[in-house]
Amino acid sequence: MAGTEIAERERAAKAYKWDVPPGDGAVPAAFDDAAAPAGKAASWYSEALAWLRTRRAVGESLSEALVEERSHGHFFLFVPVFLGIGAALWFAAGVDPPVYAMVLGAIAAAVPAWRLRHREDLGAILAGGAFLVPIGMLLAALESARLDTVILDTPVTTMIEGRVLARESGAGNAIRYRIALEKTREPVLKRAPQVVTLLARSRHDPIAIGHGISGRARLGPPSGPALAGLNDFAFDAYFAGTGAIGYFYGAPVAIEAAPASWSDRISQGIAIWRNNLTEHIRGRIGGDAGAIAAALVTAEQRAISEETVEALRQAGLAHVLAISGLNMVLAAGTFLVGARMLMALIPGFAERFPTRKIAAGGALVMVTLYILVSGGAISAVRSWIMICVMLIAVLFGRSAISMRNVALSAIIILAVTPSAITNPGFQMSYAATLGLVAGYAAWRERPVRKEGKGGALRLTGGAAGRFFGGLLLSSAIGSLSTLIYSIGHFHRVPAYGLAGNLLAMPAISAIVMPFGLIAVLLMPFGLDAVPFAIMGKGIEWMIALAVWVSSWKGGDIVTGRIPMSAFLLIGVGGGLLCILRTRLRHAGTVFIVAGALVALWPSARGKPELLISEDGRLVAILRGDAVATNRAKPPGFIYDQWRRALRLGDLTKPDMRKTAGLLLAEPATKKAAAETERKRPRRKADRKKAKDAMTEAIAAARQAQTFVCEAKAFCAAVSPSGWTIVTLQDMAFLGTACDTADLVVVPFALRLDNCRSGARLVTARHLRRTGALEITPPLDDPAASLGGATNMPAVETVVRAWSRHRTYDWRSDTFETAAAAPPAEIETNEADRSPPHLP
Repeated sequence: MAGTEIAERERAAKAYKWDVPPGDGAVPAAFDDAAAPAGKAASWYSEALAWLRTRRAVGESLSEALVEERSHGHFFLFVPVFLGIGAALWFAAGVDPPVYAMVLGAIAAAVPAWRLRHREDLGAILAGGAFLVPIGMLLAALESARLDTVILDTPVTTMIEGRVLARESGAGNAIRYRIALEKTREPVLKRAPQVVTLLARSRHDPIAIGHGISGRARLGPPSGPALAGLNDFAFDAYFAGTGAIGYFYGAPVAIEAAPASWSDRISQGIAIWRNNLTEHIRGRIGGDAGAIAAALVTAEQRAISEETVEALRQAGLAHVLAISGLNMVLAAGTFLVGARMLMALIPGFAERFPTRKIAAGGALVMVTLYILVSGGAISAVRSWIMICVMLIAVLFGRSAISMRNVALSAIIILAVTPSAITNPGFQMSYAATLGLVAGYAAWRERPVRKEGKGGALRLTGGAAGRFFGGLLLSSAIGSLSTLIYSIGHFHRVPAYGLAGNLLAMPAISAIVMPFGLIAVLLMPFGLDAVPFAIMGKGIEWMIALAVWVSSWKGGDIVTGRIPMSAFLLIGVGGGLLCILRTRLRHAGTVFIVAGALVALWPSARGKPELLISEDGRLVAILRGDAVATNRAKPPGFIYDQWRRALRLGDLTKPDMRKTAGLLLAEPATKKAAAETERKRPRRKADRKKAKDAMTEAIAAARQAQTFVCEAKAFCAAVSPSGWTIVTLQDMAFLGTACDTADLVVVPFALRLDNCRSGARLVTARHLRRTGALEITPPLDDPAASLGGATNMPAVETVVRAWSRHRTYDWRSDTFETAAAAPPAEIETNEADRSPPHLP
C-alpha cells in the first residue's frame, strides 16, 4: 500500500513538473501537454499560458534573490530599519500611542516572527518587521518617559541659582553655561526647568564647573519650527534635557553649591577635563585655527567665527567640524599604524607577540577616551560604537568592515536613544557610512586587473593614483549618500563640495589629524607645542582653501523645501541600494526615481503669501521670489530658514517714518503710580492722528509694495491678494488697527481672539499654540478674502511631551486640555490695554 502511494506521488510530480529545478521557466504539464483549443480561444489560451510562465519565472527569480540575501546575512540589516520605523512613527503621532496597544501588537507578532525566523522569503521579513516596529515604538515611549524634561512655558525674567554643569567659551568674552537650576526668585517659577543654558556676555571671571552660580537672567522656552516641516528645536531640547535657554543681564556671580551626587561628580570631572583641554589647545594655536583644532578634539565649536563656518559650509567641509567617522577613523588608524610601526622597531617583538591585536587594544582605549572628551554627539557615538566593533573584530580575527557592524551600532543607538532617528546628524552619518561600506564591498569584489606599471607617484597606476582615486571615489559616494538629507533638512547643497574635499582632505588626513593625535599623546609630557604648531598650519591651509572655494560663483545651491513623501522615498531607495546586493536592490532605484518625481512635481497648495514668526515680531509678505519684512534687520536665525526653505529672493526693507503726536501725554500721577507697582504705564493714542497716520501708511505701502512703519508704533503693508496687514509694537494702537486692517499681528499675549470690526487678530497667545504661521491664498482665486486662505501652523500638536508646555497656564498652574473659550471681542474704544505683566 505504501509503495503504491509513493509511485502515485512520483507520477504526479512528473506529470505536473514539480520535480523540475527552479529557474527553467517550466509550468505544469497540464498547461504544456494539453491540446490547445481551436478557433478564437487559441489566442486567449496562448496569452494566458505566457502570463503564467512569466509569473512563475518572476516568482522563482524573487525567491532565489531572497535566498541569496539571506545567505549573506542581509536580513539582520533590516532590524535597525524596523526599529527606526517604529520610533519614527511614535514621534510623528499626534498623540501618545497607547502603551497597551504597542505591547499587544508586539506580543501578537512575536509568535509568527519566531516561527518564520529561518524562512528565506518575504514573509519572514514582514513578520520580523511586524514585531520590531512596535518594539521601536515602545523604546521611544520609554525614552520620553525616562527623560521627562520640564520645558519653560513662557519667557520670564527672574533671579536664578544653580550649579554649573558645563562651560563653553564663545566669540569675544561670551561664555555659555549649562546650569542645573536649583532655585528661582523674583518671581518664583511654579514650573521651573531642571536644566537651563545661559549666555553671559559681560566680562567676568569664569565660574568653575561644579561651582554654584547666580544672577538675574532672561529665560525662554526653546523655539519651535520656523515653518511647518522644519527642525523643531523644542523637540531637540527636550531629548537633550534642556528646559530653557536665555542670557544673563549682567555678570553672574559664584555662590556656594549644594553637594553633587556621585554620578554628577563623574560628569563634572569629564566636563572639567574637556574644558581644560579645549583652553589648552586654543592657547597653543590661536585664532580660528585654534578654535577648529579644539573642535576636532572636544567638539566645542562656538569660538569659530561665523565667516569661517560659512566658508567651510559652502566648500562642503562643514562635516570636518563634527566629530564623526572621519575623525574617529583617522585617529584610530593613526594610532593603529603608529603603534605597529613602533613595535616593529623592537627586535624580535613582532615575532613573539601579536602586534596587530596589541595595537587594536590600544586604539580601543584611545577612541574611548576620545568619545569622553568629545561631548557625546550622535555622530561621535555612532562612530565610536562602529570603531569599537571593528577593533574587537580585529582582536578576534574577524572581518572589521561589514554591514553587520553598521547595523549593530544602529541597533545599540536606537535601543538607548530612539529619538536619534529624527536627528539630521544620525541620518547623514549612517547614510554616508552605508554608502561607503557598500562601495567598499563592491570595490573589493570587482574583477581583479593587472596593476599598471609606473612609480609610486604615477597618477593612474601608482600609490598616488590609488590615493587620489580613493579620495575622489569616497568623497563622491559620501556626497551622493547625504545629498537628500542636506536638501531635506538644510535646503541647501554646496555646489563645489566635491572640489573642496579633494583639495582639503589630503591636509586633514596627512597633517591635521595625525599631528593632533600626536600632540594629545605628548601633552602629559609637555612636548605638544611642535605637533600642535604643525596641526595649526594644516588647519590654516584648510581654511584658506575653503575661503577660496567658497568665493567661486554659485557656490551655494538653495533647493527649497521638498515634500516629506519625496524625502522618505529617496531615503528608503538609497538604503535599499546600499543594503541589498542582488537584483532586488534595483527596487531602490524605483523609489529614488519616484521620490525625485514627487519633489519636482508642482505643489498643489502654492507658495505662501504671508509668514508670521512664532513670537509675532517678524512678519513677511511674499511677492513671487521677492520678500518684504516689517523689520529692517530680520533675525538671521529665523529669516535664514525662511529664505532657504522657500527660496526667497531679494529682501525689501521697510520704509521707516516718525510722526509726532501719535500718543497722548501720560499724567504724571498715573505714571508714578505705575512705576511704583512695577507695571508698564498705560498709554493712550491720539485716535485721530493715529488713524490718519495708519491710513496714510497703508496707502504708501500699497504703492511701494513694502512695509511702511511708524517708529516704535506700528507697521502696515498690503499683500498681493489685497489683504491689509498691521503689526503692532505698541498696544495703544490696537483699536485703530482693528478698525483699519484685515489682519492685526500683536507680539504680546492677550486673552483676546478677534476684533469687533471683524478683522483677524493674531497674538502671541495664539502663536504659542500654533507656532509660526503660513497663510496662502487659494490657487483658483488669488484675490480671495483672508477668510478663504489656507493657514498652515508650524506646530501640529500641543499634547506631546515636547510641546505640552505650550498649553500651561502659570496663573492657575494647570494645563489647558481643551480649546480655550472664545474671549470677548475687542471694542475700538478699549484699545488702551497694556500688555499683561508676565511672571
